[in-house]
Amino acid sequence: MNWSGLCGIVVFYSLILGIGIAAAWRRRNKGNSAEEVMLAGRSIGPIVGVLTMTATWVGGGYINGTAEKVYDVGLVWCQAPFGYALSLALGGAFFARQMRSAGYVTMLDPLQNKLGQRMGGLLYLPALMGEMFWSAAILSALGSTLAVILGIGNTVSILLSAGIAVTYTLMGGLYAVAYTDVVQLFCIFIGLWLCVPFALQHEAVGSLSLSNTDWLGHIPADSPAWGIWVDYWLLLICGGLPWQVYFQRVLSARTPRSAQILSYCASIGCLLSAVPACLIGAIAKATDWTATEYGHTPVGYEKKLVLPLVMQYLTPSWIAFVGLGAVSAAVMSSADSSVLSAASMFARNIYKMVFRQKASEKEVIWVMRGAIVVVAGMASGIGIAIDSIYYLFKLCGDLVYVILFPQLVMVVHFDDHINTYGSFIGFCIGLTVRILGGEPYINVPAIIHYPYFDYETGVQNFPFRTMSMLLSWAGIVLFSALFKMLFKKGILPSKFDICECFCPKNPTEDDLQKRKLTCEREIDIKAISNGAQKKKLYGETLPENETLFTSASINGNATLTKV
Repeated sequence: MNWSGLCGIVVFYSLILGIGIAAAWRRRNKGNSAEEVMLAGRSIGPIVGVLTMTATWVGGGYINGTAEKVYDVGLVWCQAPFGYALSLALGGAFFARQMRSAGYVTMLDPLQNKLGQRMGGLLYLPALMGEMFWSAAILSALGSTLAVILGIGNTVSILLSAGIAVTYTLMGGLYAVAYTDVVQLFCIFIGLWLCVPFALQHEAVGSLSLSNTDWLGHIPADSPAWGIWVDYWLLLICGGLPWQVYFQRVLSARTPRSAQILSYCASIGCLLSAVPACLIGAIAKATDWTATEYGHTPVGYEKKLVLPLVMQYLTPSWIAFVGLGAVSAAVMSSADSSVLSAASMFARNIYKMVFRQKASEKEVIWVMRGAIVVVAGMASGIGIAIDSIYYLFKLCGDLVYVILFPQLVMVVHFDDHINTYGSFIGFCIGLTVRILGGEPYINVPAIIHYPYFDYETGVQNFPFRTMSMLLSWAGIVLFSALFKMLFKKGILPSKFDICECFCPKNPTEDDLQKRKLTCEREIDIKAISNGAQKKKLYGETLPENETLFTSASINGNATLTKV
């Protein structure tokens, strides 16, 4: 057992837990509303916002998976850290300002507002799967680290760390998570960079020149693997956008401008944080492991142990103290972010919006706390069951990319061209086509064999994930337009509008302002202006203290009749 590494873990775990509890105690008098717990009262400043956004992505899966992939097949195939960093920049350019300006609480709010509560609840499923796989990758990285240091298996180490993370997340919500993230980022950055120069000087490490060590990797020009490479780049960049763990930071920013800036800055921070992990992977590739105390070259399952192995066997004991302790604390602190995000969406968008619309703030908070425990338990189980950290790292963005990405883009930027009918059909198309494409790692056979399909390994060399996403997107647009035409032209009677997209049964003034109703029946809406505030229906201003009725005809033209 590495006693210095064990001491490092105890020190850093205690530090993270103490800061989380202190942050929760500091906010004890700020109220106990759902928004306070989920978004820290929208009080996160720019500096803390940038650091917590960066630290949320730069966790155990990020650094351990990066080192694993560079060691295994080279830097050219290590796409995840760079793809996710670019997705943060795109999020700042196209989503951060819009989402924060609208005052949403979760990523699912705009989807439920436009598509209805039940469709929003259905879209929670891919979001939940993404957050769970992300947390599982982080916890799996932790298990590999502690296995090297303490000689214990994944199960005990994963459950221990998940338990500590859940403890302070239950107490302090996002505020506690944000401040532990800040400490985590400093620990991990210092810990990794301390290891690099000492590991390079170890006598078992050879030259990093490409002529001596192929740490860069390659893809032959005529190889069908180019399809996989392009597919994963698009998946990571676009699939890195629709994440509650990202939007939770965006929506907690004080202003829309701050939300945009922290996205750009976090993108740069993620790129810089990947550099030492890539170097450690290259160092492991250039190491003659038979000349170390480890005694043999890491293969198979041991590949995911590369980063802790370098710290354990290629650096002095005091470096292992700092490095291994920092990495373990970083893993734990990142896991809490995803667990809180998934639980927040469940409590607000599923429990409250779908099942218990009249639930109190206190009730929602307790449901969220219960969901934190459940999600953490499920993520721990996945982390124990699946070996590869990098595979979990990529898998978490799969369904998010295929299903959620086109839905979120349409709702935020093209909401006039999407409705519940098109959304549901697009969801079904994307999910079906993606499943039929197969996933050999979890023994899901491919039913559709795309061009360049490898019959021996069952691997699709065609960018079929992107194909699934595009088919889903096409389904959303085409079927939304089709149903809109059918109802507006009266081809389908309004009684068949079961989703109430065009003719709500109990329309509000907001429905009249934002929708052109296409109902066959006449609808009476009472609208009374309050005080000096003027209200408008289809561009007409209502005088004070006057009650009006509106009639919406099948051609969408509304007329006002004064009482």
